[in-house]
Amino acid sequence: MRVPESWLRSFVNPPLSTAQLAHKLTMSGAEVEEISPVAPPFTGVVVALVKEVVKHPDADKLNVCQVDIGSGELLNIVCGAPNVRAGIKVPCAMVGAELPNNFKIKLAKVRGIASEGMLCSARELGLSEEQSGLWILDEALRIGTPLREALDLDDQILTLKLTPNKADCLSIYGIARELSAITGVALKQPDFPRVPVSIPDTLPVKLSAPDLCGRFSGRVIRQVNCKAPTPDWMKTRLERAGQRSISALVDISNYVMLELGRPSHIFDLDKIRGHLHVRWGQPGETLKLLNGNTISLDAQVGVIADEQQVESLAGIMGGEATAVNDDTRNIYVEAAFWWPDAIRGRARRYNFLTDAAHRFERGVDYANIVEHLEYISQLILQICGGKAGPIDDTIVQLPQRKAVKMRTARCCQVIGTSISPTQIAEIFTRLGFSFTQNETEFVVQTPSYRFDVEIEEDLIEEVARIWGYENLPERPPQMTARLHSLPQACRTQHGMRRALAALGYSEVVNFSFVEAQWEQDFAGNTAPIKLLNPIASNLAVMRSSLIGSLVQNLVQNLRHRASSARIFEIARVFRFNPTVSDGPLTVGGIDQPLHMAALAYGPVWPEQWGRKSRHCTDFFDLKGDLEYLAANFAPGLQLQFIAAEHPALHPGRCAQIVSEGRAIGHVGELHPRWMQKYEISEAPVLFECLLQPWLHARVPVYKEIARTPTVVRDLAVVMHEQVSWSQIDAALNIVATQVQGRLKLWHLFDVYRGTGLQENEKSLALRLWLQDTEETLTEEKVEQIQQVVINELAKCGASLRM
Repeated sequence: MRVPESWLRSFVNPPLSTAQLAHKLTMSGAEVEEISPVAPPFTGVVVALVKEVVKHPDADKLNVCQVDIGSGELLNIVCGAPNVRAGIKVPCAMVGAELPNNFKIKLAKVRGIASEGMLCSARELGLSEEQSGLWILDEALRIGTPLREALDLDDQILTLKLTPNKADCLSIYGIARELSAITGVALKQPDFPRVPVSIPDTLPVKLSAPDLCGRFSGRVIRQVNCKAPTPDWMKTRLERAGQRSISALVDISNYVMLELGRPSHIFDLDKIRGHLHVRWGQPGETLKLLNGNTISLDAQVGVIADEQQVESLAGIMGGEATAVNDDTRNIYVEAAFWWPDAIRGRARRYNFLTDAAHRFERGVDYANIVEHLEYISQLILQICGGKAGPIDDTIVQLPQRKAVKMRTARCCQVIGTSISPTQIAEIFTRLGFSFTQNETEFVVQTPSYRFDVEIEEDLIEEVARIWGYENLPERPPQMTARLHSLPQACRTQHGMRRALAALGYSEVVNFSFVEAQWEQDFAGNTAPIKLLNPIASNLAVMRSSLIGSLVQNLVQNLRHRASSARIFEIARVFRFNPTVSDGPLTVGGIDQPLHMAALAYGPVWPEQWGRKSRHCTDFFDLKGDLEYLAANFAPGLQLQFIAAEHPALHPGRCAQIVSEGRAIGHVGELHPRWMQKYEISEAPVLFECLLQPWLHARVPVYKEIARTPTVVRDLAVVMHEQVSWSQIDAALNIVATQVQGRLKLWHLFDVYRGTGLQENEKSLALRLWLQDTEETLTEEKVEQIQQVVINELAKCGASLRM
C-alpha cells in the first residue's frame, strides 16, 4: 500500500521526521517496506509563464519564447516542444539549474540565438516516462515559485506491508488513526456536511440476502457532467497512491476508497431497468465485467441485479452494462456493507483481485456508510455538478460486537512487563475503544472498524503495540538447563537419517501434497485426501505414500543427465481411518504415520579398475541395506522378506517386509508400466516402510566368551523352486531353539540350478556354525544336531543332496 506522506500529515502531523514516522509505524505492526521520493532531485526549476512565441529564423521546428519567471525581466529561451504556446505555465530550468542524471543548464546559443534556460517536460524532470511535449501546469500556480514547492515534490511515498488482520489500516485515514494512537497527537476528524437535496428521486432496492449484504445505501444524482476534468490536486494524490486517473466519477470513487477505506460503485441510472435486487447469484447467469471478462455465476456469488439482468458482482466489480461514460447524465451512487465471509475468495475464483474485494473480505466499517456517501456526493457535485436526491439507507443485519474482557494481570504476564491500569486505559482511549474497568479487568467495546479484536489476546496485542515493542525490557529467560538422557534402546529420526546417509543415500524433502494421479499409480489410492484450497491444481491431494515423490525426484535428476541416484525421505503420510479415535498420529479420522522410503538407481559403484562394475542396483542391494540397518541401527529387529505385490512395484520382484508377524513395508523394483509412463530407462529399486519399528533396539547384554571351539558344517539341500529362503530361515530358527542354542549361526552361500536336478528344483548350500558354551561338541553331538536340521528342513520339502 502506497501512502503519500503529505496526504497522511493532512490528518495527523506528529513532530517526527519521515524516517522516525516510518519507524513508529513499523514497530506498531504496519511495516514500512520502502520510503521513496515523489520526484528525483533537481534544482533551479521554477513556475514560468510563456508570454510570446515566434518561429526561429533558421529552424522550422524551433521556437523562440519570451518567458516570465517572476524576476522582472523576460528570458529568451529556444524551445522545440510541439505544444509550446503563449499563455501557458510550464516548468523552467534557469541557467545553473541541475536536472536529474547530472544534466546542468548553461547559457547557450541555438542556431545563432541565445537561450537563457530550458522549458521542461515531465520526462526531463524524471516525473514521467511519456514524451508528449512541455509539462503544462495549473494556471493557479504563482509565477517564480520553485517547482518543488509549488507541486510539493519533496513529498515522500511510504510503501506499507500490512498484515491481513489490519483491515482498519487500508486507507490514508486508517493509517493516520493508527499514527495518532501511537504518538498521542490529535487526529483531524474529517467533516461530512450533508449536500442539499434538490430532487425527490430514489431508486427502489430489495435486499433478499442478509447473509450477503447487511446494509445498503444509495442516492440518485441527476444532470452530472461526466466530461468534467478531475482536479489536479485529486489526480496528484491518486497517482502518488498508485492509482491511474481515469475519469472524474471513477477518480472520485477511488479517491474516497483510498482516503477513507470506503469502496463504492457508481451506476449509469438510465441503464438500470426497474429496481435493484441484492441477492445470491443463480446457476446459468452470466455477467460481463468492467475488465471485459464474462463470468458464469452460481449460488455462492453475490450480485446486484435489476429486473432484467445481473449488473454487478457484489463487493468486487461492476458490470459493463451499467458502467458510466462521457455520455452519462444521471447516476446512482451505491455504498454498502458486504459480509467478509460472503466476499472472501470470490474474486480469486475468477482469477483476479480488486481493491474493493481486498477491503470487503477483511471487513469494512459499517457505521459510517451514510456519512461517506455524503462525502462522495459532495465531491461529485463540486466537480461534476448535478442535483442530488435523498439517501436511501436500508439496514437488514449488522455485526453484533461482543464486549471483550482483558485481565490486567494477564496482560502484564503475557507482555512481560508491568503496565499500570492507568496506562492501559490511556492506550484504549487513544485507540478509540470504549471500556469499563474495575480493579482486575477491563471490559472493552471495540469500534465498528476493528474486525480483528475478538478475544483477550487481541487486546493484549493492542496494548503491546501502542506501548511500544522497543520499550519492552530485554530479559533473558530464566530456566534450568537439563540434559535429558535418551534411553539406550531408543533410536531417533535423525539417527536413521545419519545411518542412511552413511550408506550413501542423500536426503530429499518434498511437499506432502501431490498429484492425484501419483496416488493412483503408486499407492492404488483412488480416494485420496483432497485439499480444500490447493496452492496449485497439480498439488491437490495429500500423499499416502512417499514413492511417487521419490520417482519424481529421480525423473528430475535424469533430465539433468544424472547417471545414478541414491535418495531417501522420512516424512508423514496421510490416510483416512474413520475407525480410529484422535491421538498423536490420528486427527479427525486421518492417520499420519511416519514413513521412510529410499530409491536406488544406476551403477552400484562408480566405474573403476579395481573391481568389475555392476551396471544396475538390484533388489538384493536394497534388501542388504535394510538388513544392515536392522543389524547395526536397530539390533533385535528381525526382518522377513515375503514375496508380495504392490501397485508401484514389479509383480515378480517385490517383497513385503515383515517384522514379528506384522507387515511394515515393501521393497522391490519399480513396475515396468510406470517406467514406461515416466520415461525411466532402467529399473530403480525402492523400499518404503513404517519408521516406528526401527526406533526400538535391543539393548546389548554381556555374554561370556565361550572357551569351546566352533564347529562348521556345510549342507546342500534340494527343494522345490517355490520354497523360499524365508521358510528355510524360519525352520533353522526352530532348530536353534530345539538344540538349546547350539546352532549359533547359519548362512546361505550358494544357489544351484542345473545338471543333476529336476527342472523345478534348486539346491541351496548352507553353512552352519555350531557351538556349546559348556563343553566341546563331539562328532556324535554334531551329527545329532545336523540330523535335527535335516529333519526340520524336510518339513519344508527339502532333502539332503547326494
